[in-house]
Amino acid sequence: MTGDRWTFLVMREQGDPVQQYSLSSRTLKLLAGAGIVAVMTVVTSGAVIGTSTLDRMNTRNLEVHNDALATELVQFQSRIADLESSLDRVAENDAQFRNLAGLEVIDPEVLQAGVGGPGLGVPESSPLWTTDSLATKEIYATGYDLSALERRARLLSESLAEATDSLQAHRELLESTPSILPTRGWLTSRFSQSRMHPVHNRPLPHEGIDISAPTGTPIAAAAKGRIIRSGWVVGYGLTVEIDHGFGFTTLYGHASKLIAQVGDEVSRGQVVAQVGSTGITTAPTLHYEVKVNGVAQDPSGFILPDYIRN
Repeated sequence: MTGDRWTFLVMREQGDPVQQYSLSSRTLKLLAGAGIVAVMTVVTSGAVIGTSTLDRMNTRNLEVHNDALATELVQFQSRIADLESSLDRVAENDAQFRNLAGLEVIDPEVLQAGVGGPGLGVPESSPLWTTDSLATKEIYATGYDLSALERRARLLSESLAEATDSLQAHRELLESTPSILPTRGWLTSRFSQSRMHPVHNRPLPHEGIDISAPTGTPIAAAAKGRIIRSGWVVGYGLTVEIDHGFGFTTLYGHASKLIAQVGDEVSRGQVVAQVGSTGITTAPTLHYEVKVNGVAQDPSGFILPDYIRN
C-alpha cells in the first residue's frame, strides 16, 4: 500500500508474468460497498423469492383446506335436513300416541319455534367474521338449525315418554278394571241398599249380585290382580278376594272349592274357585262384589250385560 493507494499482485500459474493492479482507497471502498450491496441484493432476492413461494404454498393449502371445509359444511347441512325430516315423522307419530293416551297434542308452532337468547350470539362475534363473513354466516345458520333440532328432539322425547307412561297406566287400569261376569248363570239378586234377605227375612243391604249356577261351575277373576283372601268368611262361606290395584277389589263368595291361594297373581278369566252353597245361602250361588276404595259398587256397571241372564 503506497499512500492512499492499494497495489495487488496477481499470479495465475507458476511461470506466468505477475500482474500488478493499483487501486486508490476510495475506489476500493466503492468496490467493497458495491460487493456488499450485491451480496445483500442476492440474499434479499432469495429471501423474497423464498417467502413468495412459501406464501403461494400457504395460500394453496388454505384454499384446499377451505374447499374441504366448505364440502364438509354442505354435507353437514344435508344431514341436518335429513334429521329434520325424520323429526317431522316422529312428531306425527307423537301426535297419534298422545291422542291414544288422551293427552293434548303439542302445538306445531311450539315444535317449530326457533331458539334465541344472549347465549346464541351473532355471526359478527365470530373470530372468522373478518376473514370470511359469508362462511361465518353459513356456519351460524347451521348452528342455529342444529340448536332448533336439538330442542325439537328434547321436546319430542319428553312428549313420547309422557304418552308412553300414560298409555301404560291406561293399559294397567283397563287390565285391572273388573269387566267380565265371573261365572255363567242366572242373575237371581241385584245390588241393593236394602233388600229382603232370603234367610233372615228382613231388609238388609246387598252389596253385590247373586248368580245362580250349578255346583262346580268355574268362577273366574274379573280382572288381573293379587289374591288377598282365600278361605272361610262368616256368612259368605268359602270366599276369594282379589286386589286389582287402582282401588278395585272383588269378592267371590259361597264357593264349593277354592283354587287360588293368598299371594297368587291372577289374570282376567283365570279360574279362582268353583260355585257352591257354603255360608248363608239357599242354593248353589256365586255372591259377587265390587268395591272401589272400599266402597261397594253395583257390579252390573262393570260387567258386559250380554253375560247376564235374568
